[in-house]
Amino acid sequence: MGVQINGDTGNISATKADYSGNVTIGGTLTYEDVTNIDSVGLVTAREGIEVGARPGVAASISVDGNMIVSGVTTIGGNIKVGTGVTLSPDGDMFATGVCTATSFAGDGSALTGIGGTDFIHSEQINNSGIVTAQSFVPTVGQFSHRNLIINGAMQIAQRGTSTSSNATYCVDRFMCLFSGTDESPTFSHVDVSSGTTPYTSGFRKALKITNGNQTGGAGTSDYIAVDVRLEAQDLANSGWNYVSSSSFITYSFWVKSSVAQNFYGYFKTSDGTSQQYPFETGALTADTWTKITKTIPGNSNLQFDNNNEQGLMIRFAAFRGTDKTSSSVTLNAWGAYNSNARMPDNTSTWYTTNDATLEMTGFQLEVGPVATPFEHRSFHDDLQRCFRYYRQFGANNALPTPQSYNRFAIGYSPTGGSSARFVIQLDPPMRTNPLNANLTTGGDFNTQPGNSASSSAITVDDNSCNVNSMTIFCDGLSSVSTGDAISLHADGDTTSFIAINADF
Repeated sequence: MGVQINGDTGNISATKADYSGNVTIGGTLTYEDVTNIDSVGLVTAREGIEVGARPGVAASISVDGNMIVSGVTTIGGNIKVGTGVTLSPDGDMFATGVCTATSFAGDGSALTGIGGTDFIHSEQINNSGIVTAQSFVPTVGQFSHRNLIINGAMQIAQRGTSTSSNATYCVDRFMCLFSGTDESPTFSHVDVSSGTTPYTSGFRKALKITNGNQTGGAGTSDYIAVDVRLEAQDLANSGWNYVSSSSFITYSFWVKSSVAQNFYGYFKTSDGTSQQYPFETGALTADTWTKITKTIPGNSNLQFDNNNEQGLMIRFAAFRGTDKTSSSVTLNAWGAYNSNARMPDNTSTWYTTNDATLEMTGFQLEVGPVATPFEHRSFHDDLQRCFRYYRQFGANNALPTPQSYNRFAIGYSPTGGSSARFVIQLDPPMRTNPLNANLTTGGDFNTQPGNSASSSAITVDDNSCNVNSMTIFCDGLSSVSTGDAISLHADGDTTSFIAINADF
């Protein structure tokens, strides 16, 4: 008998059965010893699918979508994972998203399409040959002579801690400028507050501008600014291909304003046809240190002669009246210098706020398209570089507290009577010949023999000066004999000084 139906449970037991209609099973259907399942529709397995007899399951597909294979899996076509990853039969992998790996094996010779500067992250690269890169950014330490600006950390202030005079220096190499003000601003050499970002980055000094009381408001010709000026040869020999738009220099500095606003500045070249490059800080948050970075391309119109004359001026303006500004000025682009349109029209809020302050430090100008960490130099190194432009003997504010008996030079009396002659060696050499017009003296002096001499009695022998030495005369002495050896020193006065200026 082929089919047997037992009782009213509807059980069917058969060794062979043929059905021409539908078969509906309400309970559990158990298959044993089934070789193939041929289905033209969907097969849904609620408990997963296993291939192979336990305990040696060769492959399984769980209900959460995972497939586990214990042996080799061979697939003739592509394998796709979502829409982002494809594995081809020849071993290639194509990914449209981010690939993250803890290590990489191979020489990388077949890698293509790697751009930018941020694809290598390594504490150390060991290479037996030459490594060539468009730019290199150190994360710690310094590379010497990157910074073309001298005293960018504001350490050196030979002339004193403050000034309220136009076209003078407080911090060395940074000229203080203003005009048209109702009350003169004050430029001061100040400490950087501890706990601030510049402080934790190694800066201890800053240049601070304190605005006066500008009761007349912002006049068209009013301005307050700070200049840093570079020798042309420093640009010419910097390695910057300044006539190429694909070669860059990068300018960076820290700034803090007591007033929230935008500020402007500009680059100005001196050689050939002068060019200008206006820039802005962007909106500053009040009383917050902000680092400003500007990457500047070369331009075919730029020229820097290989000499010791001024080649580049960088001006940062606290305020500039409308007589030298224009709304038509294009930021971040080189153009012919226009004295009446140097930068966009300035916001006047800072200028019209009594006692508003502006602090700055960390000035760096370097060749390349990125701002590297600031090149911190020693106090001695920056001081020696500043001596090329300004040198003060005696009451030098950049040095430890001066003594009351400073000896300046040993000389002699060439003719006797009341005059003496002294030679002061200049090391390092000055930028230009320190002629009499570049001499400043102060305080009281004394000679031995010859007694006291006033500062006004000291002059420069223009015919016997060069960048390496300066010859000075001292007149008004008491009777001295021809050929007498004479010493020149301070007359018990810590303010006595002899200063030589070779700055721009």
